[in-house]
Amino acid sequence: MDIDIDIDIDELRDDLINYFGTAMSCNPIAMADLINVESASDEEIISIALSNGFNLEDYEIEVKKR
Repeated sequence: MDIDIDIDIDELRDDLINYFGTAMSCNPIAMADLINVESASDEEIISIALSNGFNLEDYEIEVKKR
């Protein structure tokens, strides 16, 4: 996977944890997804987010030029 933007992985991971944590109330299988997110590498987080319809541009880190 080749991503050309800098992504705030911590924020993305937190949002995925909230996403799957909320899903557990109606789908107990979401617990496995939650565990995967908590232990996933940065690359895996991006893959999980994309496969669940997250827009990575929402997590882009903008670098301000001086």
